[in-house]
Amino acid sequence: MPGISGGKNYHHGDLRNALICAAVDLAGEGGPERVVLREAARRVGVSPTAAYRHFDGRGELLRTVRLHARTRLAEAMERAAAREPGADDPALAAERRLAALCRGYVGFAVEHPGLYRAAFGAVRPAPEEPPAGAPRPPEPEIRAFTLLKDALEALGRTAGRRPAAGAAAWSAVHGLSLLLLEGPLRRLPAQRRDDVVETTLAMVVSGARAR
Repeated sequence: MPGISGGKNYHHGDLRNALICAAVDLAGEGGPERVVLREAARRVGVSPTAAYRHFDGRGELLRTVRLHARTRLAEAMERAAAREPGADDPALAAERRLAALCRGYVGFAVEHPGLYRAAFGAVRPAPEEPPAGAPRPPEPEIRAFTLLKDALEALGRTAGRRPAAGAAAWSAVHGLSLLLLEGPLRRLPAQRRDDVVETTLAMVVSGARAR
């Protein structure tokens, strides 16, 4: 998360950031299940009582870790897109960007499975959040979805068609990521896994182009 500077030692007044760093490390090691406020406190060398001065409980800490993980996911997608060579043809450039964003999404999930699971793990709503079924404000931290949606809309404009639905692309890459992490595809060798990823991305791009 931008602005976080942590480690086992922290400066006076920066305990909250140190606890977040420890919690993010825990998530990276074992997913959201590993994120426990007492363990985060132990890692930075303070008492649980001190930690509870900064977080109401595990739910608040998990929400903070989830935001960090979603930010890291979007950053990985943007880095993948930045590495993609440009093209003079706007339609080809749009296709390459969409594929690169999807590739960055799946790549993050495979390389950081604990953080990826933390990014979408269920967390109890904060006390001030509306109950289930009530209207909720948009979540600006879900930049990953916005990146995919914008890329799909750009591709749709180059083809003179209506913008494609971002949810379809997100469903495809998210479902593939889960299959690679926890489903029957998790045992695939690296080369076969890469082939499956590229085939799926080609289907996403082809589907967007055809809309």
